Amino acid sequence: MLEVVGRFPPSVAEAITGIPAGKIRESAMAYGSADRGAIAYAMGITQHSTGTNNVQGLANLALATGNIGREGTGLYPLRGHQNVQGACDMGALPGVYTGYQQVARAREKFESAWGLPLPETPGMTALQMMAAAEASQLKGLIIVGENPMLSYPDSARIKKALESLEFLLVWDIFPTETSMMADVVLPAASFVEKDGTFTSMERRVQRVRQAVLPPGEAQPEWKVLSRLLRLFGLFGEYSSPSSIVEEIASLTPIYGGISYSRLGIGGLQWPCPHSSHPGTRIMHVHRFPRGRAIFRPAEPQDPYEPPNREFPLLLITGRSGHRFHTDTMTRRTSLPEMAMPDPAVEVNPGDAQGLGISDGETVLVETRRGQIALEARVTDTVLLGTIFIPFHFSQAPANILTGWALDPFSGTPEHQVLVLLEEMGQVVISELHRRPSSRKTTAPELSRTDRTVSSDAALPVGLLGEERNIISPSGRGRSTSKPGRRLQ
Repeated sequence: MLEVVGRFPPSVAEAITGIPAGKIRESAMAYGSADRGAIAYAMGITQHSTGTNNVQGLANLALATGNIGREGTGLYPLRGHQNVQGACDMGALPGVYTGYQQVARAREKFESAWGLPLPETPGMTALQMMAAAEASQLKGLIIVGENPMLSYPDSARIKKALESLEFLLVWDIFPTETSMMADVVLPAASFVEKDGTFTSMERRVQRVRQAVLPPGEAQPEWKVLSRLLRLFGLFGEYSSPSSIVEEIASLTPIYGGISYSRLGIGGLQWPCPHSSHPGTRIMHVHRFPRGRAIFRPAEPQDPYEPPNREFPLLLITGRSGHRFHTDTMTRRTSLPEMAMPDPAVEVNPGDAQGLGISDGETVLVETRRGQIALEARVTDTVLLGTIFIPFHFSQAPANILTGWALDPFSGTPEHQVLVLLEEMGQVVISELHRRPSSRKTTAPELSRTDRTVSSDAALPVGLLGEERNIISPSGRGRSTSKPGRRLQ
């Protein structure tokens, strides 16, 4: 560890990162000399082909400074959605069951509880599923609350994968670019329309209480999944979310003492192994699960696709403060239209001058995977040699440009090249027109009070080039989506 660190003094780090050596020293002293220091990080750290090493570097920093196991210290991964932590806790990761119990070690316990044989090997990540579908090795998918057509890298490849499926069911609260690809669309209940639990990044399990009834034919997921299990001849006799929590507690040691009756208003923090346990406020106070922690050196590595003569600029995609994720909800409100009506690419003034681009011009952004046309916004908020595009807009889908470089340990795609921003690619910008963009975002017209699915909503889908059939959950209202415009 000392040998690796010794090879990267602040002067070398400045050459790699572009951050002045003095600022690096200043930040190191501020963190290292603080009585209590905490590190909060987001997908700018994890969504790289080197994401695991990036997190390991932060862990090394916390260990070296003693900022672990005390109040006000530690590492805090900021999640992109509510209850991502809870989904991971419940075994949404391919190699574990609930509570991070490894498949190889816990399979027999779950087979006994559920009364059926379970796979002996871990499952697939989301992108591995897409690759399997593309190769015709996966026949069907159920996608719940996810919009891969906009949020996953290399949109053209995602489209090909979804079209290769024999059956696709999409389950969401509004129509999405992905639901337009589905054979069947089910309307889901939103968080205010059902009971359940959410788990935060501080491991706090809290109740979510139903405030209003679901509209139309929308139902909570647990009800539909229970019915589906029964149709497959499996156990699905769950009477309520609380009965599901009881089963979780019976099979998951870190949730063993968690029940609806104990959660109250403030919830409980796992590990909470038994019914009289108060929950765990601070982790690793006395020891780690393995005993003493181990430093693992993590050396810097170049992006999977570093800039070159053909593609001289580095692309970062991410979120704006005015639109959430793939914009399926926020595009239905008026505020984003006022604050950020059109997609735009942010370009540093130095790069804009060198390329002869003016603010407001429409430009073509191209990578090895595709190209999109959008308005240029000249600003010094991006570094020289770097451009930024928000990925919210279906009429200029930024993920047409990005690729499938994966972290070899986690399988996470390389979504980012700078902290707090998403997606990476190699980019060249060429001018298309000398005129301001007049492109406007069109929100699909669908009332929350009538959530039977209709594909006639005018989704601004820039990826769909063929007709697809959509079926409402009742079997009524089968309709055909209109082909969207391809970006040239």
